[in-house]
Amino acid sequence: MKKGRQASVQFDEIGYWSEVKLDIVKEYATAYSTILSAQKNLYHVYVDAFAGAGVHISKISRQPVAGSPLNALVITPPFREFHLVDLDSEKIDVLKQIVGQRTNVYLYTGDCNKVLLKDIFPKIKYEGYRRGLCLLDPYGLHLNWEVIATAGQMKSIDMFLNFPIMDMNRNALWKNPDKVSELGVKRMNAFWGDDSWRNIAYTAERNLFGLQEKEDNEVIVNGFQKRLKEVAGFKHVARPIPMRNKTGAEVYYLFFASQKAVASDIVKDIFDKYRTRGAR
Repeated sequence: MKKGRQASVQFDEIGYWSEVKLDIVKEYATAYSTILSAQKNLYHVYVDAFAGAGVHISKISRQPVAGSPLNALVITPPFREFHLVDLDSEKIDVLKQIVGQRTNVYLYTGDCNKVLLKDIFPKIKYEGYRRGLCLLDPYGLHLNWEVIATAGQMKSIDMFLNFPIMDMNRNALWKNPDKVSELGVKRMNAFWGDDSWRNIAYTAERNLFGLQEKEDNEVIVNGFQKRLKEVAGFKHVARPIPMRNKTGAEVYYLFFASQKAVASDIVKDIFDKYRTRGAR
């Protein structure tokens, strides 16, 4: 790639809790690859649906920070394959330069909602002794429930998921649901899978002004955790960890879902280690 092309890419700036998220995913990915590599009949792959350029800039240190794809690429024992997706072609071009001549890394430019279902998930079938660790880390409400549900029904995927509670509150979960825009409702329905979020996000009773009361974030998050189990079909969903901005406000929750109790136990220990860290 030409250096001028790389210089034109705007690297994402990330805060303290995003760096924590990267550490969490890397720690579990290392344990996951160690366990799966020991099972010679299984072929395990890494999937990153919002891969970015592979590098971020720390808001704290102003230094480059390796993103989730780069962290995954250096894990030992290694994953057998890597599938990296991003909508931004310039960011994929940066990844191409970083990846170099590696033949087990597959890069996709496009909407992950389509790419995952058409091109990647069919390569991770349970009956083919394939297994995958999938990171779904959207910037907001840019993910469709069909992707999440398919991952659960496949029985072959462990999943980290960014649950974008701040974007939900800004665009759909208003105190007065009647004033939410049609687009906001549409995006929320797409992420949740239907409009059942309304029954969770708002109380059945109405207040003195005739409005339903909005529930707090924890109630909504708990409702989605239940949905991952009962609707998507993941047997084990660890209690998610909140990711905050510098003021301590919850930006999103990091979920982990799997079919294996041991996987959930490993992530629970990792989450608990980071859960009480304060904002910086």
